[in-house]
Amino acid sequence: MSGWIIGVGVGPGDPELLTLKGLRIIRQADVLAFPAPLEGPSFARSIVASHLDDTRIELPIRMPMQADRFPVQAVYDRAVTEIGAHLEAGRGVAVLCQGDPFLYGSFLYLFARLSADWPVEVVPGVSSLTACAAAAGSALAARNDVLSVMPAPLADGDLEARLSACDSAALVKVGRHFSRVRSLLLRLGLGDCARLVVHAGLPDERVLPLDGVDPGEVPYFSTILLHKRGRAWL
Repeated sequence: MSGWIIGVGVGPGDPELLTLKGLRIIRQADVLAFPAPLEGPSFARSIVASHLDDTRIELPIRMPMQADRFPVQAVYDRAVTEIGAHLEAGRGVAVLCQGDPFLYGSFLYLFARLSADWPVEVVPGVSSLTACAAAAGSALAARNDVLSVMPAPLADGDLEARLSACDSAALVKVGRHFSRVRSLLLRLGLGDCARLVVHAGLPDERVLPLDGVDPGEVPYFSTILLHKRGRAWL
């Protein structure tokens, strides 16, 4: 009998933002797979840790977390082989993904490989974008606004072109790119309508104006939100 596989979005970090459906799938799974750094605990697993017991097999998918080395194809290829063995054995596999699996999620690389041979389901999760908007008390978009989601590692010219064409923007994966992106936003006159959100939904959550940020203290999981009107409802 073949097993089943479902990618489960576990949200941005707050355990209470895990969906009821996601929790049900996790509890039903025989195998729990999750991304993890080369050493140390998995952040995705920590989100659901209070719901776990020792009745299921755990499969950490260890990979380097540096943005310039991600994704590592060999890591996903090996994970697919291991997951496939569990599926062949008839086990149900839940793969945890921080945030939403199909919004810059690590699970999408597994989905691309596994869906060729297995039916793969996805349980959406609360994304970091909506968590950041809630933390900042600022709507992402309203009426006919165009919202653009931009990876901060894009070149300045690409970012500027995209910013000129939208009403509202979320710049993700800010981290070490903060100084460069802040300089660009200030040059474009967008600094006053932008805020940096750090670790949305976690105990150390912070929402900061760009001029109040030390670039050396901006973690990878940081997002800049901006709206050209200042507020979407204006």
